[in-house]
Amino acid sequence: MLIPFFFRLREGGLPVSITELLMLLESLEAQLAESSAENFYYLARTCLIKDERHFDRFDQVFAAYFKGAEELFDAMTATVPEEWLRRMGERTLSDEEKAQIQALGGWDKLIETLKQRLAEQKERHQGGNKWIGTGGTSPFGAHGYNPEGVRIGQDESRHRKAVKVWDQREYRNLDDSVELGTRNIKVALRKLRRFAREGAQEHLDLDSTISSTARNAGLLDLKFMAERHNAIKVLLFLDVGGSMDDHVRVCEELFSAARTEFKHLEYFYFHNFVYESVWKDNRRRHVEKISTHEVMRTYGHDYKLIFVGDATMSPYEIMQPGGSVEHWNEEAGAVWMKRLTQTWPHHVWLNPEPQQRWQYTPSVQVTRELLEDRMFPLTLGGLDQAIKALH
Repeated sequence: MLIPFFFRLREGGLPVSITELLMLLESLEAQLAESSAENFYYLARTCLIKDERHFDRFDQVFAAYFKGAEELFDAMTATVPEEWLRRMGERTLSDEEKAQIQALGGWDKLIETLKQRLAEQKERHQGGNKWIGTGGTSPFGAHGYNPEGVRIGQDESRHRKAVKVWDQREYRNLDDSVELGTRNIKVALRKLRRFAREGAQEHLDLDSTISSTARNAGLLDLKFMAERHNAIKVLLFLDVGGSMDDHVRVCEELFSAARTEFKHLEYFYFHNFVYESVWKDNRRRHVEKISTHEVMRTYGHDYKLIFVGDATMSPYEIMQPGGSVEHWNEEAGAVWMKRLTQTWPHHVWLNPEPQQRWQYTPSVQVTRELLEDRMFPLTLGGLDQAIKALH
């Protein structure tokens, strides 16, 4: 059973070796997994994977190969999962019922009411429409529904209506080694190239060598030249988490192509909109943030600025101080966007959402206005248009 799994990992591009497989077999013989699917998963990952960058790909292969096998591990200790019981309390509403639920009436009213609830509430609430609780229609809480609220105590988005999220969330870095689904994305990016010879003269210039040797009566006279590089400089700002989880694959393809095509490439992550800080590593984004002002001071005006994101969020996140879904930003996102586009005049926004949906999303319209309509779909045709706009 483990031998085919080992080869499936190799086929998936994971650098696993026979030594690591033998280590896993020895650990199983020592009964370290304790007949638990979860324990076996962690044991297998610990023995076979040595680099955190490969965890996500390992998870995908593991889930595909052992699909349904957890029943064999857990049949003897089967119980109703706590998560199932909790989900039973979630509120399920029809479209007509949702239409009857009113928002509180704007950002200021929402924040002020939340402060009042936090000061007044003394106990847990379930299924109501006022207090911070679960499974109801209150603007505050989890597993319910409200057209505009603050999500508290829920590990993932359901309706994508929250204008602020109380809980800390984790995102994963994009994989820059992913194989492209189509070479056309890579070919499209090549249209942005501008070659120049830079660095030490260490490459043989064959034409000059032949010409110089001929002029030197046949005595070999070697001529060298600097390596030819793409001189275009690119700043890539990548939206991660939330609704962008639906577009991870195409973003990884773009990221992988950009890492291949551009020698001068710098990238940063943000969530929904850019504010006073960005980060390089999603696993450490809460402790290793980089000041946006520092980024603006570090990279020259000759860089091409490319945002990648679906621009799908509450408009408060763009126009309102404190509107960020994850923290309290002193200045509105629109202010930071103006600074960024003034610093790098050659800029575009690539949106993975289908273009026909843009007109129905207010935040997309606001973002397009801030960028003077320099938003393009993340398609081959959209890439061509974006590259022309960057020249």
